[in-house]
Amino acid sequence: MFAAVDAWSWRPHPEVWVLLAGIIGLGYYAVHIIAPKVVSEGEIVSRRQKKFFVAGVITLAIAADWPMHDIAEEYLYSVHMSQHLLITFFIPILFLQATPEWLARLIIGSDSQASSVLRRLSKPIVAGVIFNIFAALTHWNGVVQASFDSGPFHYGIHLAMFASALLMWLPVLGPLPELRLSVPAQMVYLFCMSIIPTVPAGWLTFADNVVYPAYDTPDRLFGLSAVDDQQLAGFIMKVLGGFFLWVLMGIRYFKWAGENRKAEMEMRVQRSQARLAEAEKTLPKQDPLTFEDVADEFEKSAPSRIEG
Repeated sequence: MFAAVDAWSWRPHPEVWVLLAGIIGLGYYAVHIIAPKVVSEGEIVSRRQKKFFVAGVITLAIAADWPMHDIAEEYLYSVHMSQHLLITFFIPILFLQATPEWLARLIIGSDSQASSVLRRLSKPIVAGVIFNIFAALTHWNGVVQASFDSGPFHYGIHLAMFASALLMWLPVLGPLPELRLSVPAQMVYLFCMSIIPTVPAGWLTFADNVVYPAYDTPDRLFGLSAVDDQQLAGFIMKVLGGFFLWVLMGIRYFKWAGENRKAEMEMRVQRSQARLAEAEKTLPKQDPLTFEDVADEFEKSAPSRIEG
């Protein structure tokens, strides 16, 4: 079953360790050096954001280091596709959710030319087109072969995919509210993102022959043939990736519907209070009942009771 023993031999990836150390170092620098200079009040970074940052670093380590990277690069295209799913869907979301608003404004919200370019690239249509162009290129046979043959090219493709995925997610889960779409528009946007990958996923799933010769190697892991491997890759891309997007759409819808329902109930309460206030205005005004009024009434009724 595990014919290729080399796939399970540990291989060091110092370039990945340097990348992870750099990300952790940048996070520390942003929170402890930059933040005290620009954040005058309020919480610099929340506990929730810290958890997202740690989760992002761990997930990146899983996707980029041994054994996933080595199996994806040399043996199984389905693992390669799982790696892409982590790089484009999960890791960008985790890091975006970990980014405090003040830091995002320093990067995107400034008046510099670079920030202006980033804001333009994060427009929904532009970001969606860029992301899907890169996603389509990664399925081109020439790119797959080059990625298979060259480790640096493989990492370069992953970096480009990650950057395009960050842009793609900004209109939905970005830290800056002004860059996010309205919730109904987010659902339409995510729906489009789930439909476009159907073409390459269907192509992989229903192909009877080997699409990528680079992965048609004699050493097979888990007993998967090359055709079974690419069909599994199509399943991961379409079903798991699409399911993730549809789950996000569902979460967005129910949250939006709940907020609308709450707002509608508040409006009804306000209308009822306004009607009650109007009704009270039409009633004749009466002086409040005092103790002296009650005593006077008792005095008036006392003789009548004695006479009776």
